[in-house]
Amino acid sequence: MLNPIENFDGKQVWRLIPLLEANGDVQMAIDRWLLEQHKSGKHPPTLRFYTWSPPAISLGYHQRQYPEFWQNLTWRGQKLDLVRRPTGGRAVLHQGDLTYAVITSRIPGSRFQIYEKICEFLIQGWRSLGVQLLYGTAGRGYIHNPNCFGTATSADLVLPDGGKLIGSAQLRRGEVILQHGSIRLQPDAELFTQVFGKESFTSIQLPENLSLDKIIAALITAACDCFAIQIEVQPLSQSEWDEILAKPSS
Repeated sequence: MLNPIENFDGKQVWRLIPLLEANGDVQMAIDRWLLEQHKSGKHPPTLRFYTWSPPAISLGYHQRQYPEFWQNLTWRGQKLDLVRRPTGGRAVLHQGDLTYAVITSRIPGSRFQIYEKICEFLIQGWRSLGVQLLYGTAGRGYIHNPNCFGTATSADLVLPDGGKLIGSAQLRRGEVILQHGSIRLQPDAELFTQVFGKESFTSIQLPENLSLDKIIAALITAACDCFAIQIEVQPLSQSEWDEILAKPSS
């Protein structure tokens, strides 16, 4: 197990868990476990990226109202999972996206100031790929919109034309923060429309030839710079998997 230590340059060492594909319940269990481990002092700050298989709709922790038909959706012969996040916010369709998670602590400031500090690496990383991102502004319909990508808040990152690229959500436990978010890359328009309605889908324009590996590499480089950290790559061990999967979902 890595310890939350500093290297010889005085930089804090963060763990990087390599790109992981798994179902939504498992991905949320990992994020919750990392938060608990960091809070108890057993685990360093962590950065990870992941995808959802099968595709899923994740609900915000306090989101109780959603269409009943979401429980029976399929895409390409696979049933969509319906998963509850430990964080707040609205529903997110996880298909054709990349999710990031940051688990860290002791970032001073208000909730939005912490969002801004963590989102720095997303803005800088995408800038290095030729994409400018701005903070969104909540529309009047946000409170009634079940679709996270149907409107942008000040915690979200949008393209200059207003298209929302990244929707993030946050959970704090004392000084410890879990922030994770969906980066919308190649969503299936038909599925998106099926979930949220025909007025919900807006296309986004990203540079061509942006592979998942290239995007992740740019974001890792930006994280090292923005947080002044050193990254150590360490996949989840078998004993860690045992702990994560033994915990009931909540």
